[in-house]
Amino acid sequence: MPQPGLREVEHEITISAPAAAVYRLIAEVTNWPRIFPPTIYVDHTPTGAGEERIRIWATANGEAKNWTSRRTLDPEGLRITFRQEVTAPPIAAMGGTWIIEALGEGGSRVRLLHDYRAVDDDADGLAWIDEAVDRNSRSELAALKTNVERAHAAEDLTFSFEDTVQINGSAKDVYDFVNEADRWEERLPHVAAVRLVEDTPGLQELEMDTRAKDGSLHTTKSYRVTFPHRKIAYKQTTLPALMALHTGYWTFAENDEGVAASSQHTITINAANIAGILGEQATVEDAKEYVRTAVSNNSRATLGHAKAYAENRA
Repeated sequence: MPQPGLREVEHEITISAPAAAVYRLIAEVTNWPRIFPPTIYVDHTPTGAGEERIRIWATANGEAKNWTSRRTLDPEGLRITFRQEVTAPPIAAMGGTWIIEALGEGGSRVRLLHDYRAVDDDADGLAWIDEAVDRNSRSELAALKTNVERAHAAEDLTFSFEDTVQINGSAKDVYDFVNEADRWEERLPHVAAVRLVEDTPGLQELEMDTRAKDGSLHTTKSYRVTFPHRKIAYKQTTLPALMALHTGYWTFAENDEGVAASSQHTITINAANIAGILGEQATVEDAKEYVRTAVSNNSRATLGHAKAYAENRA
């Protein structure tokens, strides 16, 4: 019998991919920022056989939240159960189960079950959770379907790369330069304007206007998760036209010569916009090279200015 104040809901979707492949994609949480639109970043710690603890940063109803969950993985039964350990108001308790069922002709059904309560069983809080769970569940399942089916398509639109600069300075100074994005307008020539909000320490909302070589301005919006003084992870939610996805992270690793500062990117090309931007003859590989060059130039410029900043302070 359900507990008073406990809500139980279920969402499902059918996917044209084998059940085992779908299970693996859900089980590998490090890929979630690519797969699920609300997810910004996931930290993952194994705690035993089939058990793990994950910390998730994600948006819900336009607000950035984070929480910690325990998961139990059952690869034989194709089930993953989860329970939030540390919740964010108005959520008092949240848990559920992923169930993947094999269908005929290599397809599968994914069922996503949730059970939850609001703080003090507040009606307004419960309504907020209802809306967030419904919106995020539909978004997650639709994205899961798109990305799993894309993985079985002939052409891969996703690629990753990394730029690294060695700096004769401290990790703290380099981290501070990247973390203080509200000062980028005065510190970085390619940044025309910045709007940075950090209502929750370590969780940033960053909107930025960058200037291209032809003088045009491009607005992007990102959520960033910071780990002083070693890492800043981010996910763009407002993207340039050639991108369907952009996630990444900055890392600051001290070594005998100072610090190795790196900028890593994972990008999915928006194939529908290639012809309109690069011409009818342009290919996916052309788009990848174009985007990689533009993104890498900005990253290396930022790392170069961070290097000068840190080495001057040293």
